Amino acid sequence: MITEKKGKIGVLVEEHFDETEYRRFNEFFPEHGYEVEYISNLWNQESLTFKGNDHTEEVTVTVDFKHIDPADYKGIILIGGYAMDRLRYQVNPKPGQPNQSPAVEFLRSAVKTDDLKIGTICHSMWLFCADTELMKDRKVTCAHNIICDVENAGATVIYDGDETVATYTDGNLISGKHPGVVEEFMKLFLEEIEKKEKVTV
Repeated sequence: MITEKKGKIGVLVEEHFDETEYRRFNEFFPEHGYEVEYISNLWNQESLTFKGNDHTEEVTVTVDFKHIDPADYKGIILIGGYAMDRLRYQVNPKPGQPNQSPAVEFLRSAVKTDDLKIGTICHSMWLFCADTELMKDRKVTCAHNIICDVENAGATVIYDGDETVATYTDGNLISGKHPGVVEEFMKLFLEEIEKKEKVTV
């Protein structure tokens, strides 16, 4: 068992998250020395509890977007399932105004944070799709049923034959196709974080 603490990986979450990813994140990253911290919009509550897609897993979150800085984390992951669609909800949308949800505002800050790696898997690319400026000129992979959303938001989806590639890295963004590739995704994400660590040592 690794006891050395290397830092935190923040995982954005809401109701209807993917439970396979949730379980594996909680096992894999701590095994490699990283604390997993779940982050959400708490709607001015001290904590909120969210259930997964299958209603067999739940997570209680005490960390709100407005109280943290992306630079406090070694990496940020957007969990799959329908959680990221829920997180892009904004209370008072206005014509021509960019999405103002706390999660999207946090993501805008995260992508501008030096050397911070950001991971998406399956449907979680939806949060990026809330603002075309976040997706412009990106090369990514994603679940087949959101290809249109991703392309309409300005990104290029990368293919392997007649399906999207399993994983893809474009700068600070590491994307995975679906929960079936979670092992490959986590290993790639870890390699990217630790590559950054080696460069900064």
